[in-house]
Amino acid sequence: MSAFFNYIRELFEALFKNLGHFLATIFAEPWYGVGSDFGQYKLIFQTYNHQFGAGGWILFVVFIILVFALIGSLGYVMYFLVRKLIVFNNRRVSKEKLLDEVQKLNKELFLAIQEKNEILKLKADSFGLQPEGEDGEGSDRRVLEAFPKLGAIDIKYADLDTTVEVPPSDIGISLEQIVDRFFRFAASQLCLYYDMSTVRTMFAALGTSKFIILEGISGTGKTSLPYAIGKFFKHDAVICSVQPSWRERTEMLGYFNEFTKKFNETEFLQAIYEASYRQEPNMIILDEMNLARIEYYFADFLSIMEMPSVDEWKVQITRTADNINPKQLENGKLLISQNLWFVGTANNDDSTFTITDKVYDRAISITLNEKIEACSVEYTEGVSISSADFLKLFANAQTNYPISKEALTKFDRLDKLVADRFRIAFGNRILRQLRLFTSNYIACGGTENEALDFIFASKVLKKFTSLNLAFMHDELKELSSELDKLFGKGVFWQSQRIISDYLKIG
Repeated sequence: MSAFFNYIRELFEALFKNLGHFLATIFAEPWYGVGSDFGQYKLIFQTYNHQFGAGGWILFVVFIILVFALIGSLGYVMYFLVRKLIVFNNRRVSKEKLLDEVQKLNKELFLAIQEKNEILKLKADSFGLQPEGEDGEGSDRRVLEAFPKLGAIDIKYADLDTTVEVPPSDIGISLEQIVDRFFRFAASQLCLYYDMSTVRTMFAALGTSKFIILEGISGTGKTSLPYAIGKFFKHDAVICSVQPSWRERTEMLGYFNEFTKKFNETEFLQAIYEASYRQEPNMIILDEMNLARIEYYFADFLSIMEMPSVDEWKVQITRTADNINPKQLENGKLLISQNLWFVGTANNDDSTFTITDKVYDRAISITLNEKIEACSVEYTEGVSISSADFLKLFANAQTNYPISKEALTKFDRLDKLVADRFRIAFGNRILRQLRLFTSNYIACGGTENEALDFIFASKVLKKFTSLNLAFMHDELKELSSELDKLFGKGVFWQSQRIISDYLKIG
């Protein structure tokens, strides 16, 4: 074994000596003496090989394999580096050539455009034409390029008479008659059946808020109810499916793409834009609206609908110049028409978000949890009425069916009890909705107590879900008893049912 290691020592001494000599003479005589060098390797091997023994020969074979592997690896690395260098140089040369070609083409294109503009200008001057963009046709073309769908709506309604033709049978119709006709219309034409109190509540809500939320189990008619109202008013409702990915306003209203110079127009945007041209009531359904956080994507509408003047109900659509904006946009803003109602459907399960008090306070929430059996009614047509006349019916209801002072006094007592026992206050918004809804509900054929019961259940008791109800059994029983004292036993049946459910907690 020692002879092998001596062999290795002398071999590497000779190898490095010759390697140094080779490098020193690489530029003068790179291959001088190479033959004698190989002879020296053979001489060293012959000196020691007869002393290797079995272990030495095994190590010698391993050594030879490693040497060839090293030489092969070095050769592969050199080949790889050379190949990379050649490819890189080729790419760089090709890239430089392409850049030169692009610059030449851009220059030629610029010159061609300049020449074309000069020719067009000469032709326009010879015919006495205005430059593009200074006449209506050029402006319309630019609008269609940036807003193809909204521009098409402008063209559709340019010469269209949208006046609602009211037949003699619909002239002077009352809210109570509208409710009755809708009940029979939905059953006879659409095979949709609703409880009469639900229909009254829905129409009274339309006169109270522009934003209505329909909650309840699947299959109770949450989406079909506003859909049927659209059919009833002879203008189909638009159904917009809310996506879980919606995080902000552009998901609903779209956005201007600076790269394509086109506006990404959503179905919701088209619906609110077209409603500005029409005169009959329009319904937009936000289906499964709590799949995303309502206060995120619907924030603009929650804010503007709180403004006292309807002339301020404007939502910013775009910030592009007015000369490329659709006709109904002023400074990029669209005025939300008063003939428009937003109806959201909501399920309460693990796949949805909890609807916050901020949203509930601004909307009228109706719960549909019961399926109504089919009934036979005579065939009934829908109603032709303008939104202005429809809204006038609600305005008349405030005059003809004002909430009684006795009801306001009783509600004031409830307010103090709820504030004292549960630390929850009504607020001015709820009191305003109370007045509007009660008058509308009575005009729709209902009673004052039914309206008060609905508002207390949907506006006040709904806030109790944030409380620790398991430790408030005594307070809840006191509230139940107070409702019976103030309004009569069993009169506030909706509120009593909710309180009964709360008492079962814990």
